[in-house]
Amino acid sequence: MTALPEASHTYDFVGIGLGPFNLGLACLTEPIDTLDGVFLESKPDFEWHAGMFLDGAHLQTPFMSDLVTLADPTSPYSFLNYLKEKGRLYSFYIRENFYPLRVEYDDYCRWAANKLSSVRFSTTVAEVTYEDDVYVVRTTAGERFRARHLVLGTGTPPYIPEACADLGGDFLHNSRYLRHKAELQKKESITLVGSGQSAAEIYYDLLSEIDVHGYQLNWVTRSPRFFPLEYTKLTLEMTSPEYIDYFRELPEQTRYRLTAEQKSLFKGIDGDLINEIFDLLYQKNLGGPVPTRLLTNSSLNSASHADGSYTLAFRQEEQEKDFELTSQGLVLATGYKYTEPEFLAPVRDRLRYDSHGNFDVARNYSIDTTGRGVFLQNAGAHTHSITSPDLGMGAYRNSSIIRDLLGSEYYPVEKTIAFQEFSV
Repeated sequence: MTALPEASHTYDFVGIGLGPFNLGLACLTEPIDTLDGVFLESKPDFEWHAGMFLDGAHLQTPFMSDLVTLADPTSPYSFLNYLKEKGRLYSFYIRENFYPLRVEYDDYCRWAANKLSSVRFSTTVAEVTYEDDVYVVRTTAGERFRARHLVLGTGTPPYIPEACADLGGDFLHNSRYLRHKAELQKKESITLVGSGQSAAEIYYDLLSEIDVHGYQLNWVTRSPRFFPLEYTKLTLEMTSPEYIDYFRELPEQTRYRLTAEQKSLFKGIDGDLINEIFDLLYQKNLGGPVPTRLLTNSSLNSASHADGSYTLAFRQEEQEKDFELTSQGLVLATGYKYTEPEFLAPVRDRLRYDSHGNFDVARNYSIDTTGRGVFLQNAGAHTHSITSPDLGMGAYRNSSIIRDLLGSEYYPVEKTIAFQEFSV
């Protein structure tokens, strides 16, 4: 795939943002001579959740959910080829663990990005317009990229709960945890809010060193319990073309209800980590009570900051009781939430929205009125269920997008993979 920089040149597509999904698209389109595209990323290099590279932290999906393998097992951009080039293939084999370390996956993505001719870092998109039947992407540096199609991969920014929207002080979102961990551990008390994998990893990390620093450690979640990620094989069949077809045909209100109910299918905690947390609590309690609290069913309703401390107002939903915690340190492991990029404002009239104001993502991942002009990566849980954020479905989605960009199928797009039937 070529990537010509001339402003008068019209690309087949421009990819905006370079997370794992658009990076996978870049890898899969690189060998296609009849596709001409370019990927624009505002950061100076690839970066994927660098604030959460805790020792031993790993993906929750196996190595085959890399950038390319499930679309093209022969691709030179596979995780196994990365290991081979790095001289670690036999070590990975002997390790007998299908789940790459998170820092390892980030390095793999950097390795792949540095091999591509179509990627342009340090390029920030300022505005997208539609002129003369093509999209015109303008950057903050004054560059212009013309394209017949767009693929949006800007990702999901950190989500700050409404209760903390205007909160002062030095509280952290989990995306910045490692960079500020040393300062956080100097505080007398730390409260962690959240219930997913990131919250569990941070709690385990802070609990491991609680004896060294002597802080009070609280972990509070609004979930009824510390849910494990459901990873049984028949449940995994929900990451399938058949389940997408089923889910998309449900009424909109039903889809939104299910999206909320299915969080434990992709936002739960690794079961082994839950057990390790319990074992660590048991071990540390042998020497006496550990200064830590774990609270469930508790929603954060308001927060304030004064004199170096946070006052956090919670409500225990099952008891319908209000209570407060005071804490010098605050970590919000509250996940990520998609926000529509401002640069799309000039072309909003060309995009489709549902009754909730979110993109109406078609079965082929398009969001524009033509049904094949603008494609969306990883912001369609309300239309494509748990397959939207799943790394293992990235290659499938990209194969589908490539099919629409080309007008023909380059990588086989699976239609049926599940044993079970989802509809009657």
